[in-house]
Amino acid sequence: METGKIIVEKVRGKSTLTKCFSKYPLKFINPKNVAPSQTDVVWIYAITYGGGIVSGDSIACDITVGDGCTTVLTTQASTKVYKAVGTKISEQVLEARIGSNAFLAVIPDPVTCFSTAKYSQKQVFKVMSDSSLLLVDWITSGRHERGEKWDFDLYRSMNNIFHNGDEPLFLDTSLLEQGTCSDIAERMQDYQVIAMVILLGPKLKHIQNQIQEDVKKIMSQSLHMPTIGSRQSTSRHNDHHLTKPSFLASCSIFGPKGIGVVTRIAAMTTESVYNFLQHQLSSMEPLLGVKPYSYAS
Repeated sequence: METGKIIVEKVRGKSTLTKCFSKYPLKFINPKNVAPSQTDVVWIYAITYGGGIVSGDSIACDITVGDGCTTVLTTQASTKVYKAVGTKISEQVLEARIGSNAFLAVIPDPVTCFSTAKYSQKQVFKVMSDSSLLLVDWITSGRHERGEKWDFDLYRSMNNIFHNGDEPLFLDTSLLEQGTCSDIAERMQDYQVIAMVILLGPKLKHIQNQIQEDVKKIMSQSLHMPTIGSRQSTSRHNDHHLTKPSFLASCSIFGPKGIGVVTRIAAMTTESVYNFLQHQLSSMEPLLGVKPYSYAS
């Protein structure tokens, strides 16, 4: 059963929230002062009672962004997933339809799973040929101040995009699960955050080009190997190890005519991912009224 439903439509030429329904444990907030009044955008904050997702919670949200409308779905803080009780799994499902020449930005803070938590989310987006979508999906290793690093039992995130109804455009699943041979912390080593950023559609073409160039530069500098025989190469060889990059990123194009770009990130700090998102998405201010993640400065 739906715990939340949002419909944004054009009313007198402006993007307008025409339906907003939510029930426990989900609540929507639609502040009017996030963006300047002249910016045609609807901002919606999704929050949960109790400040997090309780073991066994099941949240299902449906969003429709009408033709020509712009909508932002975000959070006020990280999404906390509390400890699991027995075999109960906390679940979230988001289904979104994005109309012609419409734009949906899903830009939450990261998911933070507590020790023993079990969490699964599925996000399905149905787009038109000229729809635009920004999706940020990320998770931290846990509550560092309590010594919890990758200490949860299960994290699963599915992101599927369908073109013109039911044509698969992007199908992706991330799975972190404690195993019998090795635990998640051992596999993740020093990396404390993993993230995925999807940029799709004509409104985001300029950002797609920029992020690809920036990722190339970042990784070229991080993974630069000195030529064999150089003084630097000899020094590193004598140290018997190479410095592990604190920030890793890659970009891939998907869809017909490269209409989408997906960026994947592994980082040692949450702050470095916030900084990356702030920089890469700052040019979206004219569309959204404010720079995404600017509050994290």
